[in-house]
Amino acid sequence: MTLDKPPLPQLFKGIALFTPGGDLIYCIDPSKQGRWHLHLCAVLQEILDLPEPPHFLVPCYTATIDHWLDPRTQQIQTFAEAYPAVMRHQAVLNAIFGTGELAWQSAPWQEGLCDRLVLTTYRSTFPQLWEDHDLVMQLDLSEPTPSYYQPVTSAQQPQSKTKGYVLRLFVAGHSAATERILKNLHELLEKYLGNPYTLKVIDVLTNPEQAELDQVSATPTLVKVWPHPIRRIAGDLDNVEKILQMLAGQDNS
Repeated sequence: MTLDKPPLPQLFKGIALFTPGGDLIYCIDPSKQGRWHLHLCAVLQEILDLPEPPHFLVPCYTATIDHWLDPRTQQIQTFAEAYPAVMRHQAVLNAIFGTGELAWQSAPWQEGLCDRLVLTTYRSTFPQLWEDHDLVMQLDLSEPTPSYYQPVTSAQQPQSKTKGYVLRLFVAGHSAATERILKNLHELLEKYLGNPYTLKVIDVLTNPEQAELDQVSATPTLVKVWPHPIRRIAGDLDNVEKILQMLAGQDNS
């Protein structure tokens, strides 16, 4: 999976929100107006099908960076800190924020909010957060938006700015045909998608509930969950044109 990014601005604030499973959504804000925690949580809710925004992650699974200009020396300074739960992701943080081999400072652990026993109580309600979907997504909020502390009642607000695709491939059992479809899909997505993507394979024989939720009645079926509108294509997954139309949000009928 590749991540094509424009050059970073000299001065910016950045925030990264991880999940316990290792997925990542982040924002780079050149206007340095806010921290966007609620926006990141709202988009995670949308793309991972969570029952509500996972605000409980914010005190424990975030990292923040500030590139600022020292008025006395006129030199750009960097302040970067990460909570202990995400310190192991420093290489990823340096990659997305362009900070080389910077050693991040450890943010103070917040007793009570980050207790591992407390966090695990959320696992049954938010199991997707403990799974690794290979998700690395940038939320672009460089244009004017509501103040970050206002509740985001719908992920429709940041939707058009989110760079990434979430796809699900529904199959019936694992076979040589399934492997061929998966290989061809990966090759197509790597060739034609300019943005990062995550492709999750779901076996309807072992996960019939998910097939019902996604209104899948035949296999193989490819579902584009994000960005909206949701689109699906069943049967002929060798038709490159039809798949590209689906990814572009066009009807395949």
